[in-house]
Amino acid sequence: MRVHPIKGDDEMKLKNKVALITGAGSGIGRATAILFAKEGAKVVVADIVKEAAEETVKLIKEAGGDAIFAIADVTKASDVQKMIETAMNYYGRLDILFNNAGVNIMAPIFETSEELWDKIININLKGVFLGCKYAAPVMIKQGGGVIINTASTFAFVGALNFSAYCASKGGVAAFTRALALELAPYKIRVNCICPGTIETPLVKQIWEKSGKPEEMRESRLKLHPIGRLGKPEDVANAALFLASDDSSFITGTALFVDGGYTAQ
Repeated sequence: MRVHPIKGDDEMKLKNKVALITGAGSGIGRATAILFAKEGAKVVVADIVKEAAEETVKLIKEAGGDAIFAIADVTKASDVQKMIETAMNYYGRLDILFNNAGVNIMAPIFETSEELWDKIININLKGVFLGCKYAAPVMIKQGGGVIINTASTFAFVGALNFSAYCASKGGVAAFTRALALELAPYKIRVNCICPGTIETPLVKQIWEKSGKPEEMRESRLKLHPIGRLGKPEDVANAALFLASDDSSFITGTALFVDGGYTAQ
């Protein structure tokens, strides 16, 4: 991944902000971490895979940015508390939380075990809940902040053999709306991003497991009127908008980054 040098101070949209991004070891999370650092943020790169988190931090530092990593399983309250404590201990504040960690598993309902259901719900929905639960008090104390959650187009439309995933992401979208109302009096904005098909390592793994990766890719491509699939940077740019003051009057909304998929 090519990383551009950090901008000058007068051009930065997140100057002196501290951002914590989960699932930042690859894909959307890594692209967002790099972009936020480029825009002046100090970034806490959180991921369950240490080597991946370290690589993201390395890329940011090589470009002149400021970042540290925190190893966290977002389904465990103790891990989530520790990653937020890491941000506070190292940088002294937390301005932006991007609950991005997630899992995308394709399985018919008849092949979805209770364990698989729990895994999808726990990572995709409980992980968002825990991040918000422990970040909100910090943001309230400091006078405000921004929370961004990764939902999906599948939060609003059905998808064959993705019932558990759709349920988890639908929960994220509903939770986002409710929490936005709850935290608005504290000057904390809460929004979610709903990506279409983004070519991330996670998505490519699903295609490979199908045994027909090229057919899977082509079938998804046809569903996006804009004529291409998304890149992690497309979602990162949307996250930057929601994290910055450019969206200061936006809360409780779902921003679709889907190449027209849900407009059909």
